[in-house]
Amino acid sequence: MFENQPKGLFALALANTGERFGYYTMLAVFALFLRANYGLSPAMAGTIYSAFLMLVYFFPLIGGMMADKFGFGKMVTTGIMIMFAGYLLLSVPLGGDSVALVVMLAALLLIGFGTGLFKGNLQVMVGDLYNDPQYKDKRDAGFSIFYMAINIGALFAPTAAIKIKEYAETSLGYSSNDAYHFSFAVACASLILSIAIYYLFRSTFRHTEGGAKKDAKAVDSSSPAVEELSKEETKQRIVALCLVFAVVIFFWMAFHQNGLSLTYFADEFTAQSAEGLQAMCFNVWNLVAVIFIVYALFSLFQSKTAKAKAISAAVIVAAGAFLCLSYDADGSVTVSAPIFQQFNPFYVVALTPVSMAIFGSLAAKGKEPSAPRKIAYGMIVAAIAYALMAFASFGLPMPQTEMGADGNPVAVHVADVTPNLLISVYLVLTFGELLLSPMGISFVSKVAPPKYKGMMMGGWFVATAIGNQLVVVGGLLWGAVPLWVCWSVFLGVCLVAAIFMFAMMKRLEKVC
Repeated sequence: MFENQPKGLFALALANTGERFGYYTMLAVFALFLRANYGLSPAMAGTIYSAFLMLVYFFPLIGGMMADKFGFGKMVTTGIMIMFAGYLLLSVPLGGDSVALVVMLAALLLIGFGTGLFKGNLQVMVGDLYNDPQYKDKRDAGFSIFYMAINIGALFAPTAAIKIKEYAETSLGYSSNDAYHFSFAVACASLILSIAIYYLFRSTFRHTEGGAKKDAKAVDSSSPAVEELSKEETKQRIVALCLVFAVVIFFWMAFHQNGLSLTYFADEFTAQSAEGLQAMCFNVWNLVAVIFIVYALFSLFQSKTAKAKAISAAVIVAAGAFLCLSYDADGSVTVSAPIFQQFNPFYVVALTPVSMAIFGSLAAKGKEPSAPRKIAYGMIVAAIAYALMAFASFGLPMPQTEMGADGNPVAVHVADVTPNLLISVYLVLTFGELLLSPMGISFVSKVAPPKYKGMMMGGWFVATAIGNQLVVVGGLLWGAVPLWVCWSVFLGVCLVAAIFMFAMMKRLEKVC
């Protein structure tokens, strides 16, 4: 899995892991913070939440165009500094008045723009590592590893957000609302780690940092030739990419309900405690132990030396023993709504080697689906996830609110649905994500005309931005329609997008 990959991949992946850890720590509690701190309705909190996500994924278009002119590396480092300023502002507890709201919105604007300079350009640099002929056939595997690294950061984020908030409340004496800001401060520290990794290992990917001007000066006889495309082929590729962009809008619209309507469901309809084996799922270190077992099993069967096999077996035994010692048949744990967001990154990290093994086996037999076909399958899988939510929501009451002591509306917990529902739904959504997201990024880096790589990667993020803006639909539907109708909307859009994708398949596969 990790063999024969360019060294720069791991450095860039780790730099991105630090940034994503901070981002998802903030995002894990953000929607709940908006409702608690400013007394916003679910719809208004959803509007701000989705607008922020839209900015985060729209600005990479601008960042990509700037990088095509000034260089990818320069934009990455500038983006980190701007993000740091935004998270620093968000970390200051200013209360819940209009001034605090304006400062919070300014912080979101800085974070969005900084992420736009950082995120897309870092991924272009990853793609450029595979322009070297010796790594050409490792591109999809490389992006799967890169995507897995992102989710390692996201895996620990919900636990970090909850624990630091609890520490601020119980040990430092801050109010519940002010304590949220300590979760946001985690992002500042993670960005320092991210930029440190970037510069410590810069030598492994420095050749991918330059924009058009730098590249023109750096070309020599040892550099791989840049592919020249006709105007017609360039047009075909751009049209194919735009078709993919149109489809993924609806995936992200559905997928990113994890921070909005699915979090509302966790807060208001899901049981707030768990026991026995189920309780173990809510301890992030138990999930880490499972990940170690998965990777050690792959190593056990793939290793070529007795020593490597012995080490793998020892890791499996140690992780298994840890899980056995963690089990408490009579133990009960409190289940907080944001903690459910750890399951998606856990599944991504744990299932990535499984996914790579399956597609590697299919590739060896000449039967691996094309990237566009994987994306279409991903849309179908996402539809299945919301079919589960719709089925499980029949008969549940409408969401309810009451006025709190401070005069702000407070969501009421009205049901105790088993946590296994959301745990299962996140598993299904993750299968869809693994089919769509890393394959989509790889497809863009492969198909984008050389002169427009930054812009086309930015286009991928613009599609994601539009999808994220449509996340607001979950907030608008919450409490306005029965729950099963809310989930059926996302089921429907995913199915329609999948049908469209299959209808365009011949045109898409032509440019692969």
